[in-house]
Amino acid sequence: MTNKHCILAIDQGTTSSRAIAFNKQAEIIATAQQEFAQVYPQTDWVEHDPELIWSTTLKVVQSAFNQAQAQGFEVLGIGITNQRETAVVWEKSTGKPIYNAIVWQDQRTATTCQNLQDDGLQEFVQSRTGLLLTPYFSATKVAWILDNIDGARRRAINGELAFGTIDSFLINRLSGGKIHATDPTNASRTNLYNIFSSTWDNELLTIFRVPEPMLPKVLECSAHFGNTDAALFGRSIPILGVAGDQQAAGIGQCCFKAGDTKSTYGTGCFVLMNTGEQPLHSKNGLLTTIAYQFDGQPHYAIEGSIFVAGAAVQWLRDQLGIISSADETEQLASGLPDNNGVFVVPAFTGLGAPYWRSDVHGAIFGLTRATGRAELVRATLESVCYLTSDLFSAMAQDGLQPSSVRVDGGMVANDWLLQFLADTLNMEVRRPQILETTALGAAYLAGRYCGLYGDVEQFADLLHNSGQFQPSISELERQQRLSGWHQAVKRLIFA
Repeated sequence: MTNKHCILAIDQGTTSSRAIAFNKQAEIIATAQQEFAQVYPQTDWVEHDPELIWSTTLKVVQSAFNQAQAQGFEVLGIGITNQRETAVVWEKSTGKPIYNAIVWQDQRTATTCQNLQDDGLQEFVQSRTGLLLTPYFSATKVAWILDNIDGARRRAINGELAFGTIDSFLINRLSGGKIHATDPTNASRTNLYNIFSSTWDNELLTIFRVPEPMLPKVLECSAHFGNTDAALFGRSIPILGVAGDQQAAGIGQCCFKAGDTKSTYGTGCFVLMNTGEQPLHSKNGLLTTIAYQFDGQPHYAIEGSIFVAGAAVQWLRDQLGIISSADETEQLASGLPDNNGVFVVPAFTGLGAPYWRSDVHGAIFGLTRATGRAELVRATLESVCYLTSDLFSAMAQDGLQPSSVRVDGGMVANDWLLQFLADTLNMEVRRPQILETTALGAAYLAGRYCGLYGDVEQFADLLHNSGQFQPSISELERQQRLSGWHQAVKRLIFA
């Protein structure tokens, strides 16, 4: 038996599946990643092939597992983190999905959500879930599948179909179909889970027309969810931790105290502030959600969601073809003294918090004959910082004012972006040594359960910053930049 132990973290994201193995010192010892195709059946519809999610996940997990074993490490357990809100419905008997996964970015149920708002249900839903009535969350996606696939609603009522977010789907596949489970952080993003009583809510199930037999069992974030099928890895491995990606990033950033705040820059951008054991209600378009749950006690957070961040850089690369890789953006942006009056509002799938406008689309303002690819790249990066500023402004209106923010995700390797963010927020920005904090958070949950990592204090001692960025511009310049941004957003919203 080896004395070299590690945790294998699955990070199933919106555009790629990734697996990372972490040793006892929370250092990366193995990694594998694979992108997969996005499916756009109609305008504002976004889907994923669940079988492709499964095959890419299995491939990268087996690769990371083999890499760890080749170095003499024993995998003690698996932690899972995932794109949240994305909904999958599958047959319990076969594990086969009855329709593509409907992705969190999808807007097809906007009319349904508006009808529920018109019926006066917004306040009630928010009082139970902390969430708003928007297409972002899972409940209306599930109902759409049941209403549009022949016989699906009848089969769901009869207990033949299962619903799950991506974590549930992966747990079910990893266990050979034996386990149907989720954790409180993912459950709290469905609009079906009462985050105050920690139960699936029958009244919400009635409102959203989701049959109760479809639902997974909810276990704590750090718990024994079950074991993998022995055929997958040559032996059975326990699944010991689960959290939605933004909550996992908060855990990986050690946001364990009230006031601790992180901002993750992946496909979208998500700001999450720990508010402790007492939930706080936002009056300014932010969400109340579960940050994590240990030992029977939920810890809550206030969250702001930006639908497009890294996805805008992918758009520059894949749709416009003006960059060949994200690495080019830092040099292009830093080579300009300013944005030359160009503002990009990347509302490709609507605007998230604090605007919550699913009916608008992206726009570029201020184009002239002098506008080139550098201006478009810089304005795109700037937009992510401006949208983040809008979230922090909403937090401030709710009386929440962090003194610094911890950042992570693929975009934060860009020093120019982080300096612009610090200037825009007028706040210290801290970047960790390990940028893959989402996977690290999942690893911590599993490692906490099996004893590889201690409790939160011991885990925090393992982590260090790789850079800190301080504000460097005048308040006048900051306000002038924000004024230009807000004018662009107003022109889009009121067009």
